[in-house]
Amino acid sequence: MHEALRHYDDVGECMFCHMVEREVEDQTRIVLKSERFVAMEVFASATPFATHIFPLRHMASFGDIRPEEIDDLAYVLRTVLAKLYHGLENPDFNYAIRSAPHENAGVIYYHWYLSIIPRLTRVAGFELGSGMFINTVLPEKAAEFLRGVKIEEAKPTAAMV
Repeated sequence: MHEALRHYDDVGECMFCHMVEREVEDQTRIVLKSERFVAMEVFASATPFATHIFPLRHMASFGDIRPEEIDDLAYVLRTVLAKLYHGLENPDFNYAIRSAPHENAGVIYYHWYLSIIPRLTRVAGFELGSGMFINTVLPEKAAEFLRGVKIEEAKPTAAMV
């Protein structure tokens, strides 16, 4: 939140909206884009296949999501999880919704997102000793791989049509 506010003060825009716009233009780290959400591999992530799902509409808080966006998020999340499951052979993973706290709902400098972190590697001596992480998979290659994983497509709900 602090860095997002600092960026907004320096540049005058939400750094997440700016990043999403640039990533969608470039396409190399995009896994899946729907009408309302985009799933992408994180640039310079600490772990391989760290995937974030961002709403395309600016929202600081997950609490601001609309019913039609929930359906679209469910479709994107299900599809990304299926690609990770089949492509990476059912890895353990953590996921979290990174949202502004209630008292910061509606701020223009922060943008909520959902992060999915597959547990494919172990933190060892170098990471523990230095605080730096080694990621052996470029995000562009991870996105390309996941785009290529064939799964049974999630059926859009009536609200999405």
